[in-house]
Amino acid sequence: MIVLHPAARPLAVVAGVLMLGGSALAQLQLTPTDAPPKASRSVRTKTIKPPPPKEAAKPAKPAPAADAKADAPAPDNPNVDLVYGAYQRGLYKTAFDLAMKRAQDNKDPAAMTMLGVLYANSMGIKRDYGKAIEWYQRAADLGDREAMFALAMLRISGRGSPPDKEAAVKLLASSAKLGEPKAAYNLALLYMDGQTLPQDFKRAAELLRFAADAGNPEAQYALATFYKEGTGVEKNLYKSVRLLQAASLAGNVDAEVEYAIALFNGTGTEKNEAAAVSLLRKAARQNSAIAQNRLAHVLVFGMGAPVDKVEGLKWHIVAKTAGKGDLQLDEALAQATPEERAKAQDAARKWLGIK
Repeated sequence: MIVLHPAARPLAVVAGVLMLGGSALAQLQLTPTDAPPKASRSVRTKTIKPPPPKEAAKPAKPAPAADAKADAPAPDNPNVDLVYGAYQRGLYKTAFDLAMKRAQDNKDPAAMTMLGVLYANSMGIKRDYGKAIEWYQRAADLGDREAMFALAMLRISGRGSPPDKEAAVKLLASSAKLGEPKAAYNLALLYMDGQTLPQDFKRAAELLRFAADAGNPEAQYALATFYKEGTGVEKNLYKSVRLLQAASLAGNVDAEVEYAIALFNGTGTEKNEAAAVSLLRKAARQNSAIAQNRLAHVLVFGMGAPVDKVEGLKWHIVAKTAGKGDLQLDEALAQATPEERAKAQDAARKWLGIK
């Protein structure tokens, strides 16, 4: 039976803090790897769009506009959020002015949170973490869960003030209690890490479940790994694969790889090699070295897809530049004809942007 090796071995947690301008989103990375889990932890960074403040009613996202007044909805409609509308269109100075007026005149916590986002991320105003913290704090004091979450992340990162993890934990707990999935997810991270809070995988699983049920793809992927390994929950491959599917549909690349491998092998789900190969292609194009390696095997050896040695060897070369070597594929590359090898190398250089 042809089998693709799973992307992840027993639970490996790489904990880090992801920074976006002035916002810091603590991010759990259950990194797919064929190496045994390491005791040390590292920081990985990626860009995440800053969370806009929640509002009762938000307009659909229109096209960018140069003239705020010409495109702004009629101000006499009480159900239209002018601040958020300007923010969506990238009119950050307009959003800042409108939010400042609402914050000062109406003591509106959502407007205060928006000011925190704009100050923290240098949108329409010069970046000022101190003022971001001030506005987040004012909104948090009025019960805004988004502000609590954003303020917690700044407290953890130490931007705008000295790091204060104890205060951050309290803010995350309060935000999670008010139903903020990102706060629950990051609180779970701290329980998993075992440094700021006592390590408690059962409590982490409870928090991940809440965030996963709310649609957070990172939490869905993390909880899937919990169910796969029986960490903090009873081992259940069916639940693990269902969560991988949900996270994959939401665009989590690691989940795409894991779900593709489960589909290919028929592990915890019905076997579907065609769907698996399609997902591997998608993840490979998103620069997942694991997906590139598995796709190379599929194409070079005709595993669930027609043989395409040049394309497969291209992905092998690309994956190898990212540290994902493979002796079996090295041998296939060495045995390829000079023409096949040259075409694969040219295709790999093109993908990597090497002239």
